Amino acid sequence: QMQLVESGGGLVQAGDSLRLSCAASGRTVSRSAMGWFRQAPGKEREFIAGISWSGGSTFYADPVRGRFIISRDNAKNMVYLQMRSLKPEDTAVYYCAASSAYAGLSAANFNSWGRGTQVTVSS
Repeated sequence: QMQLVESGGGLVQAGDSLRLSCAASGRTVSRSAMGWFRQAPGKEREFIAGISWSGGSTFYADPVRGRFIISRDNAKNMVYLQMRSLKPEDTAVYYCAASSAYAGLSAANFNSWGRGTQVTVSS
């Protein structure tokens, strides 16, 4: 079982930057793909960024590509989401997620979840 704890959310203004962190623990952390999902009020949870277990492959959803960067530090069991040029439509609860060992960067492969951190972007 993987334990994931997000931090770094908050209230920012449009155009600001924010970095989310995810502390992971569990036997397969370094062998798991990691990802960030978000859920805005009244909308479904969406997969916005993912990174393979090795860090060699990444995925970004169209709304965040070019503005967000996902990274991981396997030595520290940490995953990060650097967010730049934030927009009001980025307002959501952001969730860190992990896949089973060696699974690919498909949203369906993520099966461990944190509790989420709120990001609010004011206009």
